[in-house]
Amino acid sequence: MGSETRKRDKDKYRSNEDDSRYKRRRRRSRSRSPVSKRERDEFKKRKRSPSSEKTTKVRQRENATANENEIKKAPDKKSKQTDMLNTRTGGAYIPPARLRMMQAQITDKSSVAYQRLAWEALKKSIHGHINKINVGNIGIIIKQLLKENIVRGRGLLCRSVIQAQAASPTFTNVYAALVAAVNSRFPNIGELLLKRLVIQFKRGFKRNDKSICISSASFVAHLVNQRVAHEILALELLTLLVESPTDDSVEVAIAFLKECGQKLTEVSSKGVNAIFEMLRNILHEGQLDKRVQYMIEVMFQVWKDGFKDHPALIPELELVPEEEQFTHLLMLDDATDPQDILNVFKFDEKYEENEQKYKNLSKEILGSDAESGDEDAESESGSGTEESENEEEEENKQSGVTIIDNTETNLIALRRTIYLTINSSLDFEECAHKLMKMQLKPGQEKELCHMFLDCCAEQRTYEKFFGLLAQRFCNINRIYIGPFEEIFKDSYGTAHRLDTNRLRNVSKFFGHLLFTDSISWEVLECVKLNEEDTTSSSRIYIKILFQELAEYMGLKKLNDRLKDPTLQEAFSGIFPRDNPKNTRFSINFFTSIGLGGLTDELREHLKQMPKNIPPPMATINTESGDSGTESSSESSDSSSSSGSSSSNSSSESSDSDTELRKTKKKNKNHSKKKKKHTPEPKEARKEKDNRNERWGHDGFYDTYGKNARSRSRKEKNHHV
Repeated sequence: MGSETRKRDKDKYRSNEDDSRYKRRRRRSRSRSPVSKRERDEFKKRKRSPSSEKTTKVRQRENATANENEIKKAPDKKSKQTDMLNTRTGGAYIPPARLRMMQAQITDKSSVAYQRLAWEALKKSIHGHINKINVGNIGIIIKQLLKENIVRGRGLLCRSVIQAQAASPTFTNVYAALVAAVNSRFPNIGELLLKRLVIQFKRGFKRNDKSICISSASFVAHLVNQRVAHEILALELLTLLVESPTDDSVEVAIAFLKECGQKLTEVSSKGVNAIFEMLRNILHEGQLDKRVQYMIEVMFQVWKDGFKDHPALIPELELVPEEEQFTHLLMLDDATDPQDILNVFKFDEKYEENEQKYKNLSKEILGSDAESGDEDAESESGSGTEESENEEEEENKQSGVTIIDNTETNLIALRRTIYLTINSSLDFEECAHKLMKMQLKPGQEKELCHMFLDCCAEQRTYEKFFGLLAQRFCNINRIYIGPFEEIFKDSYGTAHRLDTNRLRNVSKFFGHLLFTDSISWEVLECVKLNEEDTTSSSRIYIKILFQELAEYMGLKKLNDRLKDPTLQEAFSGIFPRDNPKNTRFSINFFTSIGLGGLTDELREHLKQMPKNIPPPMATINTESGDSGTESSSESSDSSSSSGSSSSNSSSESSDSDTELRKTKKKNKNHSKKKKKHTPEPKEARKEKDNRNERWGHDGFYDTYGKNARSRSRKEKNHHV
């Protein structure tokens, strides 16, 4: 039974196949045979019929009219081709051959259609160059990009770079090197791209979009490595991420730190230490996910190893020297306007003029490369443009116009960079190293010195950092000594304009420079220490200055320096000897501030000043003859009792005073002759004679000498 059923099935299958084959053949024969028969019949009828000639003529006329209509409709096709950009898609894709054909059809280069086509060609070339870039061909791509008008298409360039970096994050360092090279020549393009990146990061941060935050933050990190963005932006971004920690924000912060951590430790180690301290606190709190905590621990190990697995720059991408790079100081709050209008075509009334300007600029930048690349374009344009370019260049050379910047924008930018460098440095050696790399222009050294003093004066208390920094610059180059000496004289002359805090910081700053001999001590010649030439502020200035010097040097070394014979002319105003009044003022001033030991020579000078005056007692000695010893003893007694009245009379030595003395002493002599005279011992007489010979006339130095009080007491006891 099984074999019979199988045979039946095979027979049915064969019969079915035969039927299907027969049907296919029949269909083909039906489709082919009637058509061929009809054609043959029609062909035979045409040959036999007499009206065939008429039909051929009619057909020829119809073909002619059709050709004329096609010729008339041809301009409409051209207009349609040129108007493809005005469609809804805006010419999203135009084949290159058709684009070239459309540009060739337009003869007026100032028309909107031509500029729109040129805009589309610029967009395609920029996008194509950026998609081809890698570490090996980055130099070639940069030269090709600079040949395109990237000033006009700066919005397109920034958008294309950001999109390419988001699509391939592994090439972020390559795109950052490209931006650094463009930024060194066109800083506005680098600033625009940095603004768009910061705005993109802020949007992603508000929307909690981790992928956008990581891509934009890593791009910013590599721009910091390339010195396009300032390190303050990186520290501000890290602070924002770590201040209110979440799993995603800490993950973004760690990814950011890995990219630019090495550069930040070189530039601002204080800031990096603060960020890692915040990460350590987050780790100790233990509120985040275990995965994030493990990432923080790995980050600490990377920091400990010095980011050796995450270098800031590789040698192949160090394209721009540090001196030629322009660093943008952009904060998170400053980036507000992304200038999206630059991504869209805009009609330019001076299109040809601007294109010519950019060609000249690209020639200056690229040099021989631009000339070799522009030879084809010049051959197409003809010799007329060459002559016009040469004439313009000659006119520009002949009219050498010097531009003077009265807005002082460069000076403000210099002060800003100096201020930021000082505040971002860990110690004075690092700060001096950074500032020496700035390569200041001639005449800007004084501005640097002013910034040192201004930053020091703004502090709440004096920081030795600024004194050491100024000392380092004076020791490195003597050109900084002169500006600091001039600033000392100016600051002393305008001390009344400073408040107490600034006055203290400024005087301590210059005290450091003086005791380290960074500046000459001859600058003190501007100080006139007397009642007329000083104010309360200037006296406080001198007080703090000399107290600082005494603290650093010690009183003995300071006294030896002030006694230096080569500097006596410079110190003549501080220790005046021209007038007893000024001398006493100086002595009292230094005694009141606790530095009376500096005025020993002034005191000796003041003691010796009355010797130059002729003694007023010469007439008394001649008249009194025999009673010389008595008058001397009486004068000593009267000096001990009278005190300051005798000293004032001796210093002034007027005629009225001498007459009064004569009358008083005569009366005393007459009264004492009446009394009994008690003989004194010989030793006491010898001491009195020695005193008179040593201390001058009228008992002046008995009352004002070093041992004046002790001697007066001894004499009183002796008389008693």
